[in-house]
Amino acid sequence: MTTMTEASVREFKMPDVGEGLTEAEILKWYVQPGDTVTDGQVVCEVETAKAAVELPIPYDGVVRDLHFPEGTTVDVGTAIISVDVGGGSAAPAPAAEQPAAAEPAGEPKAAGSGRQPVLVGYGVATSSTRRRPRKGPEVSVQQASPAIQAELNGHTPVAPAATAPVAPPAPAGTERPLAKPPVRKLAKDLGVDLTTVVPTGPDGIITREDVHAAVAAVPAAPEPSAVSAPAAAQAPASYDTARETRIPVKGVRKATAAAMVGSAFTAPHVTEFVTVDVTRTMKLVEELKADKEFAGLRVNPLLLIAKALLVAIRRHPDVNASWDEAAQEIVVKHYVNLGIAAATPRGLIVPNIKDAHAKTLPQLAESLGELVATARDGKTSPAAMQGGTVTITNVGVFGVDTGTPILNQGESAILAVGAIKPQPWVHKGKVKPRQVTTLALSFDHRLVDGELGSKVLADVAAILEQPKRLITWA
Repeated sequence: MTTMTEASVREFKMPDVGEGLTEAEILKWYVQPGDTVTDGQVVCEVETAKAAVELPIPYDGVVRDLHFPEGTTVDVGTAIISVDVGGGSAAPAPAAEQPAAAEPAGEPKAAGSGRQPVLVGYGVATSSTRRRPRKGPEVSVQQASPAIQAELNGHTPVAPAATAPVAPPAPAGTERPLAKPPVRKLAKDLGVDLTTVVPTGPDGIITREDVHAAVAAVPAAPEPSAVSAPAAAQAPASYDTARETRIPVKGVRKATAAAMVGSAFTAPHVTEFVTVDVTRTMKLVEELKADKEFAGLRVNPLLLIAKALLVAIRRHPDVNASWDEAAQEIVVKHYVNLGIAAATPRGLIVPNIKDAHAKTLPQLAESLGELVATARDGKTSPAAMQGGTVTITNVGVFGVDTGTPILNQGESAILAVGAIKPQPWVHKGKVKPRQVTTLALSFDHRLVDGELGSKVLADVAAILEQPKRLITWA
């Protein structure tokens, strides 16, 4: 029987930012059991596959329990912290009196909204968007299973450890089971037929827990010898900790690795190189630093390189495209979301400047400065890394002359900029020391042929050699 104290406890779940993320790692808790929290207060920092973000609590109360320690990876939708909103004692309740983490007494909605608050930087939707109800025979609360009854009453159901829900036979003509793509992949990997799974999610959506419950429900009676053999085979490999260090691949690093593999084995890469005298560009950088229009702004060679690439794209718009595999079409973009590869303590990320093509040089400088500062602080939002069209990676800051960059997945081209340094160069018929760099442009050969890629790279080089072309070619 639920007590008044239990009824006042609210469970805050790991939110979904709407970017297709399914899990996040808890990096740091800012509160502890017994602390008082207020609506909008940041309670923890988490790292998704795309960025580190802070989570605000959506109500007032006293922290009762933290369900997971720092360093734990938690699925989206799982309760991570419970808060007593009934004005109870600030002291945390004894463990025996606490409700089970998987049996919350219902989670409050944001005021005026049908969905819970999302990650920092996204705000709360002002309208409630729900999936269209499934067609087919209606199920009353009395007729539904205990798990579905709990869901209809606003609770998260828990399947008993000893028994798992068994799906009734699917009637003829029913619709395709509702499940998110990650859940469908999980079911496929585990060999589970989704039509046999009992859904417990909202509106009949099958969750990851439902799939695991279906696997656990399959009876297994192997011989004792057959049980022990796989267990021995799955034992972790031993290694010398004094001579080796193993680092779990997760979060941003895991997502980057998957994206790079997907890009390398999907898009046929071609890379071209050009070495160029950028002495005049370096002089222009120094002049802009002293210009009052750029006061307080970050002015460096990357600013003019970015502008040069944007001008080259305007001259050759077909390079700014993407490949639609499903429709077998090339999609030419009439806007440029310019990605800037940034190395951070959590791994490589590629935030982009939205509509960079429409920005003036001072505006571009301001956007670059904000992008770099946010990335260094580890506060880049997932939205800032979505929708890029082309990217620049500045490997020269590490003293590297050039490289063969891999495309950011879904984009058409990436420009690598090498170190700018004095080199002997033939200038006006004489060998003189000049500021020289090497540019490398990788592009997707499905979208960009050799002629188009060469023209774009040549234009960038020509502008950096004679920056007055920023005016004449504009």
